[in-house]
Amino acid sequence: MTPMTALLESISSPADLRRLPRSQLRALADELRQCVLHNVARTGGHLSSNLGTVELTVALHYVFNTPHDRLVWDVGHQTYPHKILTGRRERMPTLRQLGGLSGFPQRSESEYDSFGTAHSSTSISAALGMALAARTKGEERHAVAIIGDGAMTAGMAFEALNNAGVQDCRLLVVLNDNDMSISPPVGALNRYLAQLMSGQFYAAAKNVGKSVLKPMPPLFELAKRLEEHAKGMVVPATLFEKFGFNYVGPIDGHDLESLIPTLENLRHLQGPQFLHVVTRKGQGYKLAEADPVTYHGPGRFDPAVGIVAPAAPPRPSFTQVFGQWLCDMGAKDTRLVGITPAMREGSGLVEFEKRFPGRYYDVGIAEQHAVTFAAGLACEGLKPVVAIYSTFLQRAYDQLIHDVALQNLPVVFALDRAGLVGADGATHAGAYDIAYLRCIPNVSLACPADERECRQLLTSAFQQDHPVAVRYPRGAGVGVAAGTDLEPLPFGRGEVRRKGHRIAVLAFGTLLYPALEVADALDATVVNMRWAKPLDTELLLDIARSHEALVTVEEGCLPGGAGSAVSEALAAAGVLRPVLHLGLPDAFIEHGDPARLLALQGLDVAGIRAAIEARFVRNAPSAPVTLKAVA
Repeated sequence: MTPMTALLESISSPADLRRLPRSQLRALADELRQCVLHNVARTGGHLSSNLGTVELTVALHYVFNTPHDRLVWDVGHQTYPHKILTGRRERMPTLRQLGGLSGFPQRSESEYDSFGTAHSSTSISAALGMALAARTKGEERHAVAIIGDGAMTAGMAFEALNNAGVQDCRLLVVLNDNDMSISPPVGALNRYLAQLMSGQFYAAAKNVGKSVLKPMPPLFELAKRLEEHAKGMVVPATLFEKFGFNYVGPIDGHDLESLIPTLENLRHLQGPQFLHVVTRKGQGYKLAEADPVTYHGPGRFDPAVGIVAPAAPPRPSFTQVFGQWLCDMGAKDTRLVGITPAMREGSGLVEFEKRFPGRYYDVGIAEQHAVTFAAGLACEGLKPVVAIYSTFLQRAYDQLIHDVALQNLPVVFALDRAGLVGADGATHAGAYDIAYLRCIPNVSLACPADERECRQLLTSAFQQDHPVAVRYPRGAGVGVAAGTDLEPLPFGRGEVRRKGHRIAVLAFGTLLYPALEVADALDATVVNMRWAKPLDTELLLDIARSHEALVTVEEGCLPGGAGSAVSEALAAAGVLRPVLHLGLPDAFIEHGDPARLLALQGLDVAGIRAAIEARFVRNAPSAPVTLKAVA
C-alpha cells in the first residue's frame, strides 16, 4: 500500500520545509520514514541506515540554508531522506536503476548534493575544504559533515579532524552514532570509553564516592546520575576538544525538540563545532530495528512481511565460495589469517570468524591499515588473506606497493566485486584492478572463470611465496560445482577450452562463458587465460602463430588491462597479429541491472559476436568466416 504522505507531498524543496511550523515536523518525519520504507521495498537499496537519519535530515535542512549551506554526507547510503526532501521524491521509484536516481549523493544529480560520496570517511576533509573556500572568498556559509561512527575508524577522518581543529571557519561535524557500521564497529576508539569507565582509577574513585556520599541521599543520587551519563558528558568532549573542536552531546538523534535548538545554537558559534547525536538504525520499522544487518541493503520485499529467505537455495555466490574455501584452508593450514576492513558479511567471513576467532581480524574501515597489517603478519611467517572489495583496495594502493609488493611478502588479496556491480554504480565498480595490479612488480593476478576455478585459484595463490590477488565478481557464477578439495591450478597457465579456426578469443574471467557461445557460432578457438599476470606467454604465442586474428575479452577497463598485456607480449615477441580488445571503456559506468550494463558495453553474447563480426567477418553470420584484409 502507498503510504499517506500529504504533508510530505507539499515539500518540493528545503525552502518549503523551512516554512513549516516546528509543530508539524514530527508528522513530516513520520511520513518521510514511511516514504523511505515504501520505496526501498519496491526497488531494493539501503534501508536501516536511512531509517535512522530521518529526523537528523529534517533538522539539518530546517536549520541550515541549503543548498547555500553545504551538507556533506559520509558514505552516502544514509541520504534517501535527503533526496526526498530536495525535490527527488517523485523519482524515488527509479532508485539505483538504469537512468534513475543514484543510491549515493551525486553532484550531477542535484545542487543539494554538495559532494559525491560512496566510500567512507571523506566528509570532514571535503567539508573543511568547502568551509575554507567560503572563508577565502569572503562568503558567509556553513559546511556540515555528517559522519557515521563506523567511518570514524578510518585514519582519513582523524587526519581531517587534526587539520580542521586549528582552522577558524564555519565547520560543523555531526557524528551520527548508531553503534553500528555495516559490520559491528571494532577497534580501540569504540572500546576506549568502556575501558576508561572500567579502569582502576575510575573504579576506585567511584567506590570512594559511594562510601562518602551514601549518607547524603541527594548528593549520592546526583553522583549516580553523573556516573550514568559520564560516558557522554565527559569523555568524548575530552577526545574531540583535544582536536580543537567545541564538543556538544550526545543528544537523541530522533528528538527534533532537542536537535533543532541545538543545531540553531551551533549555527551561531564561531570556529569548528562537533555535535554527537545518537540514532538507531532501522528506527521506526521493528524488523529493521531488530536486525539492521539483514536490512542494511535488502532487495525488494513486502514491508508487511519482511525479508523472506528464498524457498530454494540459489546457486552459491563467488563470495560464498571464497568463504567456504577460507574455512577449509584455515582448517588445513594454521598459518592462515583472515583480514577484513569492516566487511565481514559482504566479503563472506562470518563463518570463518565463528570457527577461527583467534585468526580473524576486522580492522574497521581502514583499508590502508589492513594491507600493512597483513604485511606485518607475513613478515612473521603467517599467511594473511585480505578479503576486500576491488574498489576498496584502491584506497590502499601505496601500502600495496610499498609495504607488500616491494618486500615481496606472501599476502593473498581476495578481490570481491570485480567488474561491474550493478545498482551501486561507478563508485563500487571493480573496473580497475587488472590495470592497477599488473603494473606492480612481484604481484600476480588470477581471473577465475567460474566457481570451481575460483576455489582452485585461491589455493594456487595461497601456495605462492609472493603477493597474489584473485578477482571474482559479485553474485553467482554459471553453476559449476566448486567442490570441497583444495587442489590448485598450475600457476600462470591457461587452457584451450575450444578449438576452432582463424579467430581465437582470449577470455579473462567469467566472460569465458559468453565467449564460448560466440565461438560456437563463429567456429572460433577459445582460450581460458586464467591469469592476467603472469600471462601464459607460451600458450599465447602458440595461439597467435596458429590463428589469423585474436580477440581479448575482460570485465575490466581496457586502458592498461589484460588485453593491453596481450598486445605488449605479442609486440615483445615480434608477433604481428590483428587484435580486438573488448572490455570496459575509458568512462565511469553508472548504476543499473548488471546484465543490462554488460550488454550496453557490448560484453554479452550478442555484443561480443557483433564486435568480432564488425571487425573481422565480411559475410553473414551463417556463412563461413573470412577475415578482412589488415594492413
